[in-house]
Amino acid sequence: MDRKLDHIDREIVKILQKQGTPSQRELAEKVGLSQNACWRRLHALREQGVICQDTVRLNAKALGLELTVFVLVRTRHHAREWFESFRNVVMGIPNIVDFFRIAGEYDYLMKVVARDMNDFDRVYQQIIGRVELDAITSYMTMETLADNRDLPV
Repeated sequence: MDRKLDHIDREIVKILQKQGTPSQRELAEKVGLSQNACWRRLHALREQGVICQDTVRLNAKALGLELTVFVLVRTRHHAREWFESFRNVVMGIPNIVDFFRIAGEYDYLMKVVARDMNDFDRVYQQIIGRVELDAITSYMTMETLADNRDLPV
């Protein structure tokens, strides 16, 4: 990033995290800028990569995705070729909504959303059937206490 975010930039990204896509006029009014000045700031924030895309948050339960599962994976393979194969498998399964390489006893962490246990088992079978793993363990959530929280800016 070329420059540090000032208080107006921080206010802009806070509003965008909460509201998504307010009109440029509404955003400018909320942060006390002209529309042109606000547009220039938005353009700079996109150029710097602070704002990487405009999206809408969806309610998983409203879409019938009642089950959230965190899956931990351990492997003995650490070659680039194995990782690329594993990554392609994971990225090819739409139910896997988050995917991380982690440190500790396990190597990877995935967040899976599914309609129910049978739907999750279909995802599980796709993973274990297409890539060799040392260990895989799953944790089913009982209640979502906080999800997709805004970044602290």
